[in-house]
This record gives sequence, structure tokens and C-alpha cells, in this order.
Amino acid sequence: MNIAILSRGPGLYSTQSLLHTGLRRGHHVRVLDHMRCNIVIEKDTPIIYYGNQVLTNIDAIIPRIGASVTFYGTAIIRQFELMGVYTATNSDALLRSRDKLRCLQLLSTAGLGMPKTAFSDHSGSSEDLIRAVGGCPIVIKLLSGTHGMGVVLAATKQEAVSVIDAFSSLKERVMVQEFIKEASGTDIRAFVVDGQVVAAMKRRAQPGEFRSNLHRGATAIAIKLTAEEERTALEAARILGLKVAGVDMLPSDRGPLVLEVNPSPGLEGISKTTGVNVAAKIIESIEKDLGGETSTNIAV
Repeated sequence: MNIAILSRGPGLYSTQSLLHTGLRRGHHVRVLDHMRCNIVIEKDTPIIYYGNQVLTNIDAIIPRIGASVTFYGTAIIRQFELMGVYTATNSDALLRSRDKLRCLQLLSTAGLGMPKTAFSDHSGSSEDLIRAVGGCPIVIKLLSGTHGMGVVLAATKQEAVSVIDAFSSLKERVMVQEFIKEASGTDIRAFVVDGQVVAAMKRRAQPGEFRSNLHRGATAIAIKLTAEEERTALEAARILGLKVAGVDMLPSDRGPLVLEVNPSPGLEGISKTTGVNVAAKIIESIEKDLGGETSTNIAV
């Protein structure tokens, strides 16, 4: 099978893990920088150029699209879809999950638990937003933030108003969420592949920090999800249409609360923490869905 990994970081752990796992399983795998791909649109003939050559004979793509290039990355995935190429991450699913507000709106209609969240245009009252989620302490999140950046815990109303107003003055859109005290600086990452949770870990923030991102120095241990946590993770991925997803949840007194669903989750933390070869699970999913179909070569 001919597989292309869409990634701007060929040396990253996730990209390398997928590349070498695919090669070991007998596939022809290569890494393509999606930002170097050019789309040509004409009647009945969708084309993608890589440099000055046409991409042909690709069976499947594994998108590793960073948040900062979601628009263009999604356009490239969509063009591959028009060419009849299988994708491990659907273009529409990527857009749904990358929009944090839309993601929560969709999940809320399915009855999944989540921290109480408020959102308003820049003209909205900061105090109204704070009041809507039950008062301080609250968590303030930039809609464009990743890896814990743009996430602030405000302990008092004065702090919260200052932060919200500061972001608003920069024309940055923010969500305000209730602070889940009983989570005690921990969250759960469930890695979903093709309708199954293949690995799960609990992350704990370092002392003095409430954000449990591994990029922020958090520690992690492998865990077995409760039945409710597993159901929540699988349902979140299903609602968003994601075959591959990292579902982040907070433990709470009222059950697991979905924080975010990542359509391009990193493989390093989950693989090293749990000992599960998550890249192999992704490649196996593609093999199953394509039924072993291959092309004769991959040409660029």
C-alpha cells in the first residue's frame, strides 16, 4: 500500500513513528509537507502538485495538520478526498474538531458532560460571562490556543475581568469555563482509533500549575478507563466523525467532562506512557478499511 503522511515536521516523533511502522509492515510510505502542495481545480480532474510534479497513485493519507495551518491543510485533505484517496482524518471532521466552540456545541447536543462554558462577542460584558459559569475561580481559554497556551486560571473576579478585557482589546476570542476543583490538576487523554480506545493515560500538572499538558511539564501514567469514560471518549470521536482522536477529559464528581477533542494528537506521550504502539493501531486501521488494496507505485 502507498501511504503519504502529511506533516511539516518529518523529524517529529509522531511522523517518524508512523513512517517506520508503515515501512515495517511492508508499505511504501513517505512524508509530504502539505504546505508545499498546490491544488489545481478543473472540471472532473482534481490535481495536487508537489513542487512541479503531480501526485498520483496514493492509496491513503495520514494528516498531521497543525492548528496554525488548519485552513490550508484541510483544503489539501479535501482535494485528496476528491481524488478518491482514503484519509485517516476526514476534512470536515478536522474542521469540526479544530473549532473549539463548535466542537463543544456539537458534543453538548449529544448529552456528553463538559465544564459549563460561556462565550460572547468582544462587546459582551466580562462580568456577565463570569456570572454565567457560576463565578470565580474560572478558566479563560483563547479559541486559538494549543498545548495549554492561551489558558489562564483566574481566582478572583478582578483577575478574570482584567484577563478577559486584555484579550478582548487584542481582538482575541475567548471561552470562559467553570473551574473543576476536584480534578486537582489532572486530566485524562483517551486515544481513539477506528471506534476503539487503544490507549489511555492520566496526566498530572506539576506543582503550582493547573494545566496538565505534557508540554508544560506534566507527568503521566497509563490507566484503564471506567466504562463511562470509555463511552464518553468513543461518543465524542463518533459525533465529530474522527477515526483518529485524542479525547481530553476531566474527572469530576458528576462524571467525565470533555475538555477538547484533538484531531491530530501527538503519539509520543501516549505511546511512551502506555507502551502501546499507537502508530501501528493507525496503520492497522487503514489496512482494515482498505482491505489490503495497493497501488503499483507512488509518483511525485
